Amino acid sequence: MDASPPTSLPLDKIEALRDDIADLFVAFDTTLDAPLPGHVRFRGRFLQDTAVCFDELRARFERQGFTPMIRHEEERIALIAMPVVFDPPPSKWIVNLILLIATVLSTLYTGALYEVGGIPEEAFSQLWLGWKFSLSLMLILGAHELGHYFAARYHKVPVSLPYFIPMPTQFSLIGTMGAFIRLKAPVKNRRALLDVGVAGPLAGMVFALPLLWYGLSTSPVGPLPEGGYLLEGNSILYALSKIVILGRMLPADGLDVSLNQIAWAGWVGLLVTGLNLIPVGQLDGGHVAYVLFGRKAKQLFWPVIFSLALLVIVTGTFMWAVWIVLLAVFGRVHAEPLDDVTPLDGKRRAIAIFTLILFVLVFIPIPFQIVIP
Repeated sequence: MDASPPTSLPLDKIEALRDDIADLFVAFDTTLDAPLPGHVRFRGRFLQDTAVCFDELRARFERQGFTPMIRHEEERIALIAMPVVFDPPPSKWIVNLILLIATVLSTLYTGALYEVGGIPEEAFSQLWLGWKFSLSLMLILGAHELGHYFAARYHKVPVSLPYFIPMPTQFSLIGTMGAFIRLKAPVKNRRALLDVGVAGPLAGMVFALPLLWYGLSTSPVGPLPEGGYLLEGNSILYALSKIVILGRMLPADGLDVSLNQIAWAGWVGLLVTGLNLIPVGQLDGGHVAYVLFGRKAKQLFWPVIFSLALLVIVTGTFMWAVWIVLLAVFGRVHAEPLDDVTPLDGKRRAIAIFTLILFVLVFIPIPFQIVIP
């Protein structure tokens, strides 16, 4: 990517660009060094649907060393030429492979630790015992990240391979801190941003729900432990799943379901999906909020922060304090598409609304609770 803006704009190049796009966009005025130095702003109107002509428009801009952005400005359309052409180098896949192997090992260890009753030495010596948890969770996380990856590739957005994050300690309940991919350039429009944003959580849920349901159906129901124990939290969807599959809401009357490795991985899949769908910043839910509400989506930041702070105060869940810090650092900026004028079509708007409903269904207010009789 050549990100160095020119110190002065060649007028002949600007005129050539304006002439080159004349069949796509009628420019009423042209402003140099606006909105930033090195940029060029054309204000006018499009002669074709932006959703149809943007790729051709971008190709013509790139011939002159620019990338187009489309914005609403003072009730008019602003076509802005950024002095950059996005051409990032390929990712170093060896890093992704090493992290993948490390995460497989750390989830194997967590599953084995779960199986041998929390004894680290036995878990290390019998890693293979955790294969059901590791395979189930890696299927969920892998589907989530590959959903993002293939949606980005479909929309011709440069993207990294998934980065999995291992957490190999006996204090980790899930053996990983999740995974992420990195977009190396802005997406084309809100439609593409939605596709990339929702493809991950929806693909992950395709695996998480069947694994959770199968795991619940094969997990034993019995008396609660007499000593202290860790109780997993309920989301609306998790609670409904227990009612449908087990015939009652648990825990109740001194009984609870003892999740096996597959059910635990499915529960973790719901937890990860809920975290990713928090509607702020560059989280998946932040992408959904932006495509629906535009820049007004930034107004969700403080309500989300205050809600998480309230959970910390009322429930004592320290995890949300960590998330408040993370969101304060990374959650203020939304991923804005190059074309911010093309609206969502009806099908995508329905998918976006469904995804916000999914967030409500899978979000777990109290993920973990230590119960001391």
